[in-house]
Amino acid sequence: MERECIVTHGYGLHSFAHALVATFERLSVEPITPALHEQINSFADAVADHPVELLPEVPETLQYLAGRHHVIMVTKGAIVEQTGKIERSGLKDYFAATEIVAEKDCAAYEAIVGKYQLTHDRTWMIGNSPRSDINPALATGLNAVFIPHGNTWVLEHDEVNAAPPPQRLLIVGRFAELREHF
Repeated sequence: MERECIVTHGYGLHSFAHALVATFERLSVEPITPALHEQINSFADAVADHPVELLPEVPETLQYLAGRHHVIMVTKGAIVEQTGKIERSGLKDYFAATEIVAEKDCAAYEAIVGKYQLTHDRTWMIGNSPRSDINPALATGLNAVFIPHGNTWVLEHDEVNAAPPPQRLLIVGRFAELREHF
């Protein structure tokens, strides 16, 4: 259901709320009342109000990386929601730029490479999503760092592709390990 709603509504809480309601409608033997509809939508509101939780040593690692490299955040989703998350995280100042795209795919990565005049062989995508971070970056000719995480959204799971030479793929266990490599 979530995949279907993403096609229609994109990423974000609006799409998530639609998926919740549609799922409940499919599974419920009783029709959904306005009160029940409101209760289901309140689940999405609870997600919106949840504070941003940072992984250990993320601020320190970003501070280190930002002092040595041109760090750009690339995220996908609803612009207002993603902007709010970036602001609430307290991490915005560590990024030279932020890019919020509809989909993290080869076209998006090529556009960012062009916009910031990056070189493919010196640019690294760092992320926990094989589907949106690692594989499209490698397909675009970039290097990649995969940081597996147990809470990666199921729709982002995929096999991690090998890096074709001369590209490089690095796999680390924790975000803080980036300081050992960069």
